[in-house]
Amino acid sequence: MLRFSCHQLVIDRIDPLVNPGSVPSPHQHQIVGGDAFNASMPYTDIAALSACTTCSYSDDFSNYWTSNLYFQARNGTYKRVPQAPNGANAEFFNDTFSPYTQGGLVAYYVSPGQNMVTAFQPGFRMFFGDASLRSKPSGPWDLGNQTCFRCYSGPNFEGDVGPPCSDPAVDTMHLPNKPCHMIRSNILFPTCWDGVNLDSADHKSHVAYPEEGPHPFDLLGIGKTCPPSHPVKIPQVMFEIVWDTTGFNDPDLWPEDGSQPFVLSTGDKTGYSQHADYVFGWKGDALQFGMEAGCIAANCPGMKVQSVEKAAECLVPALVEEDYSGWHSTLPGNPPQPPVTTSTTASPTPTPTGKGKGKGKGKGKGKGKGKGKGKGQ
Repeated sequence: MLRFSCHQLVIDRIDPLVNPGSVPSPHQHQIVGGDAFNASMPYTDIAALSACTTCSYSDDFSNYWTSNLYFQARNGTYKRVPQAPNGANAEFFNDTFSPYTQGGLVAYYVSPGQNMVTAFQPGFRMFFGDASLRSKPSGPWDLGNQTCFRCYSGPNFEGDVGPPCSDPAVDTMHLPNKPCHMIRSNILFPTCWDGVNLDSADHKSHVAYPEEGPHPFDLLGIGKTCPPSHPVKIPQVMFEIVWDTTGFNDPDLWPEDGSQPFVLSTGDKTGYSQHADYVFGWKGDALQFGMEAGCIAANCPGMKVQSVEKAAECLVPALVEEDYSGWHSTLPGNPPQPPVTTSTTASPTPTPTGKGKGKGKGKGKGKGKGKGKGKGQ
């Protein structure tokens, strides 16, 4: 298993997966990873288009992004909740990077062992969640072990005693309804691939869960049997984001009725719209090497790493010039509550496929220009 952190690359209202080419997109995201990130990204080798990455593994030019978390005060104004460095269990994972990140997230790639998973191919991308959800999702599987918020009960990650999305005392699919020292988001992706398509119309259908259902995070497993339609086992990818809510626990700021005051940048106060986007960008066979190495660490022998300071130098300019600091009367883009349509129905045209190595097609460096600042907290 690989566990490592990535600094903030940019905070911006673009989404090259769900809303390719749209500037701005409907809601704001926080993004980490390689500097090829742009409003549109070709189905090609993203690593070849990147000059730097915010991740500790310097061969990982993938991009990872999620919605942001905001606090809505009693007077109706909004302020973005800063992200905190995720130093939990850093010593156990031999992690000297995560405790010092500036924003960003922790990424996990889980493999049961050698020759057990196939690394993603250039051009591959996927999406988890639904930006339109405002209630517990219905479907064949209970996704409570795939998306959750953990409410830390005290400083130094107090209350963090079990795997993500496993402890009903601190983990919920909805945003916590009580003050927390910090809130941690965990989002897991499916672990089976159809072996052909690098993407799909909904950015989900080319991947699937094992026949027995979504596998909970346990450091080592990804599930037993992939369905015949999606026979290829892929690494279990998980995002982990820590939101520093300690500055928003003044009861005089909370709603008078005692309801929880946090809202995702989608305009969602329930938390059920928590979602994540992933575009693969590891260089060469670096990820496959990591999946075969048998590491449970942030510094896997034989894999290139970079310093916290070097990673923090990697930034891209925001394409949408918005002030996301301080207090504001609306969320960025003023997303409706609830949205009329779901952002998961947008699709690229055509849907790319790949054989063997799964090489996608696309040209250009995918770089954009803008005047906004690329660094967030």
